[in-house]
Amino acid sequence: MESVKLLFEAMNTNVLSELIKGIISLFIIVDPLGNIPIFVSLTEKMGSKERKQAFQTATLVGLILLLFFALIGQQLLILFGITIHSFMIAGGFLLLVIALELLISGGWMEIKTHPESIGAVPLACPLLVGPGAITTTILILQSSNIIVTIASVLIVFALVWTILSFIDPIYNFLGKTGSLVISRVMALFIAAIAVEYVIRGIMHLIPFS
Repeated sequence: MESVKLLFEAMNTNVLSELIKGIISLFIIVDPLGNIPIFVSLTEKMGSKERKQAFQTATLVGLILLLFFALIGQQLLILFGITIHSFMIAGGFLLLVIALELLISGGWMEIKTHPESIGAVPLACPLLVGPGAITTTILILQSSNIIVTIASVLIVFALVWTILSFIDPIYNFLGKTGSLVISRVMALFIAAIAVEYVIRGIMHLIPFS
């Protein structure tokens, strides 16, 4: 009986560890804090009500997209005959390109769109849910399980919703300089995660003795 209890405790500890790891990695890639200056600039001509609606749309669309990939991500890999290690390498390079773009240019190119659709494009995709977030979600699914993956997505987007709900006071508190610094720091973390993905993928595909 004692051994069963210890087994359950070990399993719970492992699940909690995987969940924390998944939340942190996905939150860094989604990067709602680093995207604050971009969100503000894209919605600066909107009224308060329109901006709130755009952010709610962005959160909902982003959540649906990542849940979609969490639920069928593994089946998509099987359908296209892609191994997780190949996907790791490709996703790592994509993440690295995104990180370099953020570090060099400071963000994405400004995209002109109508206020009605700005919540879906570009706020939800590609700013919140781009290749990096999709890659990370599938990798969490592969390394953990569906419960941990869905929980990670739900918790991260609960944080995204909270941040977007208070984006004006957050931006005013950080200031333009502070927001840009956070964006650059997040880009460095994204670059580090990208390099880790590439190294792990290569090590599995080309075992070193």
